[in-house]
Amino acid sequence: MSSPPALRHDLDVPQVIVVTGVMAAGKSTVSQLLAERFSRAVHLRGDVFRRFVVTGRVDMSPQAQPEAERQLALRHSIAAQTANRYVAAGFTVVVQDLFVGATLEPFVKQLVERPVSLVMLAPDVAVVMQRESERVKVGYGDLWSVRDFDHMVRTKTPRIGLWLDSSQQTPDETVDEILSRLAEARIS
Repeated sequence: MSSPPALRHDLDVPQVIVVTGVMAAGKSTVSQLLAERFSRAVHLRGDVFRRFVVTGRVDMSPQAQPEAERQLALRHSIAAQTANRYVAAGFTVVVQDLFVGATLEPFVKQLVERPVSLVMLAPDVAVVMQRESERVKVGYGDLWSVRDFDHMVRTKTPRIGLWLDSSQQTPDETVDEILSRLAEARIS
């Protein structure tokens, strides 16, 4: 059994690292492994905030309802506030969620603690389809197609931060590349 990767103390300054991408891009796995590389880190999973809603939840769909959009904005606001509080307390925060299209910039504007980096995991559509078929969690189903969602992300999401094609990488290799290119991921 190999030993875990060494912590990166040279990067261990409190900061926010946003990890986003299409469903089944590897956000959860990569975000967890990334957070584990810092000595004081938090992994904020946006989907957890969505699941806090017990009744009345309206999920996003291609024909987004106003209530679904309102709930998504609320979820992003809670994630930003939580990230800000943790960074102010001295933690590196890896925030993982679907920040795509018009939702990305409003979320980033709510992050008041600096520095902020953004990583868009952008593996090839065929790789995403394979990953989706191998996981228990279903992200696409009847509402979204992988190809349509990927197209929406690539054409309607602002090109800020580091867009990383992780198609041929293991999760650890993706984390290594993120850490080595963190300066490219920085946003103002």
